[in-house]
Amino acid sequence: MIIIGELINSTRKKIKQAIDEQDVKYIQELAKKQEEAGADYIDVNSGAYVHDEVKYLVWLVEIVQEVVEKPLALDSPNPKALEEAMKVHEGTPMINSISAEKERYDKLIPLLKGTDTPVIALCMSDEGMPETAEDRLKVANKLLDMLDKDDVKLSNVYLDPLIKPVSVNGEYGPQALDAIEKIAKLESGCHITSGLSNISFGLPHRALLNQAFIVLAMGRGMDSAIVDPLDQKKMSLVKAAEVILNLDPYAMNYLKAARADKLV
Repeated sequence: MIIIGELINSTRKKIKQAIDEQDVKYIQELAKKQEEAGADYIDVNSGAYVHDEVKYLVWLVEIVQEVVEKPLALDSPNPKALEEAMKVHEGTPMINSISAEKERYDKLIPLLKGTDTPVIALCMSDEGMPETAEDRLKVANKLLDMLDKDDVKLSNVYLDPLIKPVSVNGEYGPQALDAIEKIAKLESGCHITSGLSNISFGLPHRALLNQAFIVLAMGRGMDSAIVDPLDQKKMSLVKAAEVILNLDPYAMNYLKAARADKLV
């Protein structure tokens, strides 16, 4: 399971305050904690700063990379912000995110053509956010075809079927799971990720719903998630699910986590 740590996002009040105050220590500690908890990528987002997004995204990349070895996920639809952040990123970052919306796609694809840059691809088109699993599959196929033609390796693509809150419509849970399963059956070589916590928006005890959903989604074929890696219960469930799904041969990662006292 490829974990993308979601916590350094300027839409979160504490992160916005830390950026405002240039609190390097707070942001670096949060980055280190996510890496230590098992994040494979550390997402960084400065989108709350409409006029200064470029400056702050570059700053986040610089200070976070001082203290972590894992690559970062550069979270922005702004091609200038991504371009400048990529210049200061050591190694290859992940881009979060592109979509099948023509304007967004055309702006971002030059950053990806012919590279080994991983990219999160949202199952969204100019027709809007898809409703059903079939709608998501249609957009997924379109996106994969577009990216393939533009010399983007499908093994570097992380399709996000767009998770919607079950508090709004109870069918959104089954629809998301069905979409994950349908995309997994494409056997395109792409990954499947999601902004997982969207499933629980508007409901109490959100962590419990997120924990349940990640296990169900893994069973349908999701192999990545944008999550809070500091949720130790959820990370433990990921390790356990990997064993059950035979994604962790001989339970090596599970045993390693157990020895490190990281399972709850």
